[in-house]
This record gives sequence, structure tokens and C-alpha cells, in this order.
Amino acid sequence: MTKEKELKTNAMRILDKLNIAYKTYTYDNDGTCVDGLTVASMLHQDPEQVFKTLVTTANHNYYVFVVPVAYELDLKKCARAVGEKSVELVHVKDLVTITGYVRGGCSPIGMRKEFTTTFHETAEIFDTIIFSGGKIGLQLEVSVNDLRSFPKFQFADIVKE
Repeated sequence: MTKEKELKTNAMRILDKLNIAYKTYTYDNDGTCVDGLTVASMLHQDPEQVFKTLVTTANHNYYVFVVPVAYELDLKKCARAVGEKSVELVHVKDLVTITGYVRGGCSPIGMRKEFTTTFHETAEIFDTIIFSGGKIGLQLEVSVNDLRSFPKFQFADIVKE
């Protein structure tokens, strides 16, 4: 009898390499992108604790912002958080090239390059938060304290009121 090998995403491999514990959640999906509130509902999780990952650009630099699924980015606050005059969301067609991830499966961990990544400050309320594990249908729950160990990760107010 052979044991089926678990397929690891890049995010999972990095967390494993750093000896950072995580919990996985999966949900059935036909390959289409569903919104974050639906994902939180499918996982029976608090939408305040489930985060989505958004990628922006400014002056040929890329910045990653991670916010609760029910919230919307405030691009002016985002720009201030990373020391830019302004930032804009990258086009969906460019997401794979920039990050290595598809829309709906974009994880803040394990992108092709390390980018400055800003989590909304409400993440600090929780012991753990949940975000995409690097593919549609997979979410990871990770300790917020462990996220602080990533050198380019920070926390700030980046959402619209």
C-alpha cells in the first residue's frame, strides 16, 4: 500500500523550510475564482480573520497588501505605508508573471520575488490569520507572530473606512 504524497505549494514549502507551523483548509472549487467572503463562509471562519492578498505597483516596484476579505484597500493609505506617492493595483493578466500565483490563489508567502508586504493592522488582533495557500481551493492558517519573522512584512492601516 502506497501513501499518497501531499502536493505542496511554494508557500507551504517556505513555511516548512522555516519550521513555521500552519494549518491547511481546503474547499471545493471548479477552478473559478470566488470572492473572499464566500471562501470564509465555505470554511466556516470569521471573515475578519480571513485575509486576501492584493498586489500593487508604483515606480516599477511591486508591493503586496493583505487585508480582511470584507475590506477594500485604500490606495492612498497603502502608498503612505510603503513610502510612495501613489500605488495602483496590477492588472490581473500580469499577476502570474509578477508573483507566480493566479488570481484567487495568490499567497503573500512564496512569490517569485520578495516584495514589501503590508498586512492590515487588524491582523494583530488575532493569534492566527488565514490566507491563500498558493492555489485556488487552499487556505493556510499561520501565527501572526510567525509572520513577523519575515523581514519584508509589516502592519499598517491600509483599508477604506
